[in-house]
Amino acid sequence: MIGRLLIANRGEIAVRVARACRELGIEVVAVYSTADRHSAVVEMADEAVHIGPPAPRSSYLHVPNVVEAALRSGADAVHPGYGFLSEDPDFAEICEAEGLTFVGPPPQVMQQMGNKATARRLMAAAGLPLLPGVVDPVRTAEEGLAVAAEIGYPVIIKAAAGGGGRGMTVVHDPADFPEAFATTRSVARAVFRDPTVYVERYLSGARHVEVQVLCDAHGTGLYLGERDCSLQRRHQKLLEEGPAGHLSPRQRAEIGELAVRGALSVGYTGAGTVEFLVDDAGRAYFMEMNARIQVEHPVTELLTGIDLVREQLLVAGGERLRLRQEDVVVRGAAIECRINAEDPARGFAPAPGHLDVLRVPDGPWTRFDTGYRQGDDVSPHYDSLLGKLVVWAPDREQAVRRMDRALAELRVEGPGVHTTAALHRALLRDPDVRADRHDVQFLDRRLPDLVTHAAAIAASREPALPAARRGPLHLVRAGEPADPASVPHPCPEEDHTMTAPAFTLTDLMQLLTEKTGLPPAQHTSDPEAHFADVGLDSLAFLSMQTELQDRYGVAMPDDNPDAYTFGQIVETVSAAQAAQPA
Repeated sequence: MIGRLLIANRGEIAVRVARACRELGIEVVAVYSTADRHSAVVEMADEAVHIGPPAPRSSYLHVPNVVEAALRSGADAVHPGYGFLSEDPDFAEICEAEGLTFVGPPPQVMQQMGNKATARRLMAAAGLPLLPGVVDPVRTAEEGLAVAAEIGYPVIIKAAAGGGGRGMTVVHDPADFPEAFATTRSVARAVFRDPTVYVERYLSGARHVEVQVLCDAHGTGLYLGERDCSLQRRHQKLLEEGPAGHLSPRQRAEIGELAVRGALSVGYTGAGTVEFLVDDAGRAYFMEMNARIQVEHPVTELLTGIDLVREQLLVAGGERLRLRQEDVVVRGAAIECRINAEDPARGFAPAPGHLDVLRVPDGPWTRFDTGYRQGDDVSPHYDSLLGKLVVWAPDREQAVRRMDRALAELRVEGPGVHTTAALHRALLRDPDVRADRHDVQFLDRRLPDLVTHAAAIAASREPALPAARRGPLHLVRAGEPADPASVPHPCPEEDHTMTAPAFTLTDLMQLLTEKTGLPPAQHTSDPEAHFADVGLDSLAFLSMQTELQDRYGVAMPDDNPDAYTFGQIVETVSAAQAAQPA
C-alpha cells in the first residue's frame, strides 16, 4: 500500500487526488510553482515543495525537479493527474527506476497507447473495429493521396503523437490534400516534436463516446459505463454526459466489452479511457486510448458510485480489483460542464484574473471540482479550466434542468474574468442538444448563434429553463439508456375547446423509447405485437404502466406484459382520452 504520495500536478485534479489520499490515510506531498504558492492543494498537503517559476517547462513539466521533490520528501509514489507529465512514458520510467510507484499504466504501455498509429495497430490486432485507413504512418503526401483515393473522401490526417484536439486536419478534396498534409506535419513537429501522421476515413455526423475502464495488475479488467463527449469545439470537449442515451443497452455492453478487451490485450493497469467514434447506426470505431484519469471522470463516479481515483491508488499499490463486472451498475444520468476562464465572444481567448467573487452552486447531487477559492488569481500560465460542474439526476431531462439551475447559481467575478458558464446554458436550451440529436461537429456549426444566445442569457440573468411538463420521477434502471427522448418540446397554449388528439401506436412506440430505451429501429406497426416481440421485458412493462397511469390516468391492472397486445393498450388509452371532458 502507498504510504506517502507526491501529486505531480496542480489545480482541481491535484485537490481531487489529495482528497482521495486523505480518505485512504495516505500522506500528501504537493508541488507548486511560484504562481501557485498559496493554492488550495498546498494548504491541504502534509508537505509542499517549490519546483520552479510559473512557466510549466520550468516547473510542472521539469522532470528532474519533480522527481527530486518526490525523493527528498520521502514519497513512495507519484500521481500525475491529467495533462502535464501524465502520459509521458519517460517520466513514468524514471519514477520506476528511482523506486517510485507511478500511478498509471507501465511505461511501455503508455508509450504504445501514446502513439495513435501504434495504438490503432494494436487495437486492430485485438479485434477492435477501425475506420478505413492505415495503421502505419504515412510518410509522404503522395502516399497519403493514394490512401485517401482508396478509402474515399472525406479523410482526416492525424498526428500520431497528437492529443488535446491538436494535429488533425479534415480534407474533402484531393486538391487540398498536399497542403493539409504539410500543415499537419508541421503542427505535429512543433507541438509534439514528432511529425509522424496517419490517414483515416473521416466519419461525418459521428458521436464521440468514451468507455471508462479499470484494470489491475492481475489480469482483471472492468468497464464502468460510457460517456458521450460530442459537444466539443475544435476537438476540445466542453460538455460531457453519461450514459450515451443514443446507444441501446446491447450496444453499450458491446462497446464496453471491446474497451476492456483492448485494454487487457496491451497489459493496461489503472484507470483509462478507450475512445470511439459512433455512427448513426450505433457502430463504434476505435479512435484512441487515454492512459490516465480523464477530466470528465466525475460523470462516471456519479453514475456508478465508484471513486475512480481511490481505485487508481489501490491498483497502483498492487491490490486486486474488488469489483466484478456485475457489481458495476449505471443509474440515472450525469452531466459535466467545463467552466473555463475564457471569453467565448472573443474566440475563447483566455480570460484570467483575480477572483473577487467565486460562489459555487450547491444542492442535491451537485458537485463543483476546482482548485480555486475566492480571492485566488487565475494564472495565465496554465490551462484555463476554472472548475468542473457536475450534476446527477434520475433521468437526462432532470439532469439538464439541474445543470441549468446550478449554472444559474454559479458566480465568478473579477476584473477581466470571463467564463463559459452562459455558453453552457445556451447549449442546454438548444432543441437538438435537449433532444440528444447533436454530433461532434454541432458546436462548430452553431457557435455564432450560441455565443449570441449566451450573451443574452448572461445579460438578463435568466433564472431557469422554461417550465417543463410535469411527470413522474423516473429512475433509470441498470442497462437502460438515460431517457434520451424524454425532453419536452415547446407547445402552444392549450385550447380547451379542442379535444385531445387520439393516442396512436406511434405514440406508444415513442413512449416506450422515452421510458424504456426502446431503439427506434425496433418500433413496430403491428397492433397484435407484444412486449417480447420488440425485445422488452417485464421491467419495461412496469415502467410503461406507471407512465400511462401518471400521464393519462389509465390503469393496466395485469402486471404480465403478455396479457396485452400493443393494439389493446392503444385502445385503452384512446378510450380514456375520449371519456375525459373537453
